[in-house]
Amino acid sequence: MQRKIDEFLKDVNTVAIAGHVNPDGDCVGSCMGMYLYLRDNYPEISADVYLEKPRSSFDMIEDIDKARQVCSAIRYDLLILLDISSQDRIGVAGALLKTADRVLCLDHHKTNRDHYTWLFNYPDLSSTCEVVWNFLDPEKIGEKCAEALYMGIVHDTGVFQYSCTSPRTMRIAASLMEKGIPFSRIVDSTYYEKTFIQNQLLGRALMESFLMFDGKMIVSCIRKKDMDFYNASPADMDGIVSQMRNTAGVEVSVFMYELETGTWKVSLRSVDKVDVSVVAQIYGGGGHARAAGVTMQGSCYDVVNNLTLYLEKELV
Repeated sequence: MQRKIDEFLKDVNTVAIAGHVNPDGDCVGSCMGMYLYLRDNYPEISADVYLEKPRSSFDMIEDIDKARQVCSAIRYDLLILLDISSQDRIGVAGALLKTADRVLCLDHHKTNRDHYTWLFNYPDLSSTCEVVWNFLDPEKIGEKCAEALYMGIVHDTGVFQYSCTSPRTMRIAASLMEKGIPFSRIVDSTYYEKTFIQNQLLGRALMESFLMFDGKMIVSCIRKKDMDFYNASPADMDGIVSQMRNTAGVEVSVFMYELETGTWKVSLRSVDKVDVSVVAQIYGGGGHARAAGVTMQGSCYDVVNNLTLYLEKELV
């Protein structure tokens, strides 16, 4: 990976940076990391970040409060899309895809096959933050940029425990730590710490979960009425499916929550054997081999039945 961000900034005065809907740690980290890098090293460029309202645990990232939740009518010289697995997943900046002069997409989802001015997709890398790091000059990465990138790597590697973690990932993380970042606080505050409502939802999801295929798959769902009862948002569901996957003997975990009546956001995780991105793609979703997502229609039982048509072949 030899190319650097500098070559895409020639004759560029305005930049928009955007991530996907319901932004997770890697999305927030890569977007804010890119923004802070441009802020620190290209003061002549006017850059804006577009993200749906990130959850409060990400507040420690500098300038996160400057992220825009409403799409601007500005025509940008360059739109940088980060952690976007498909164009229908672009969040609040979706309209900019048609108005920006050029579009650069940096990603690591194996299911990303969309067309942009430039697409650099590296599914073998741990996170989009790792992809972004490769496009930056390590000597020019400041402490605040390093905090954002480190956070993203932490989240997409499950604090360096997932199979996507490589020796190179660890070396990059070490180089970011050397910038003087509060790495322990980043992990505690943005990854492990949960609100009371998030813990209640996690408890409910675990209590109402059930096993299938001789304990190889665990399933749970949270209905819209339950989310309304807890005054919960989609961001409050983050991490539940991964906790379910930690159940002994489980190879695949399936967690879904109801966006509106009959519409479910489904998260899939696997431990070692099943490529859940293949199953997600069948229903219009995508992601990684061990972590994927899709939106499906029907009752929760309809969704489970449709998914198990394919998952059963892999598990039994």
